[in-house]
Amino acid sequence: MPNVDQFTQVFQGLKLILQQYAPEMDVKTNTDEVYYLNTHQINPIYKQITFFGSVQVKKNYVSYYLMPVYACPDLLQGISIGLQKRMQGKSCFNFKVVDEELFKELAVLTEKGYQAYLARGWV
Repeated sequence: MPNVDQFTQVFQGLKLILQQYAPEMDVKTNTDEVYYLNTHQINPIYKQITFFGSVQVKKNYVSYYLMPVYACPDLLQGISIGLQKRMQGKSCFNFKVVDEELFKELAVLTEKGYQAYLARGWV
């Protein structure tokens, strides 16, 4: 069973992926267990600020939420089997331990999501 130190390492590694987008967005939450990014744009359909992504420490894993893959599911085409196995739902990836290769792939996917949001005027 993963320990607290492992989850802290996973959280920090995943947080680094999202942090590079913080200058363009609103950091809604930044604690030892939650890092949450919104864009500054209001979604015209839902009349709310558009969510971009977050990292959250849960009881049994660390979750990486990436809303662009929910809004633009075509971004998921071609992701590895390894990353597919980490998916929970349509836009969440769960990790118990650091996996550098999957983190790199997730960073590429996050950049694609950011570019998709830019193209739609959501950032």
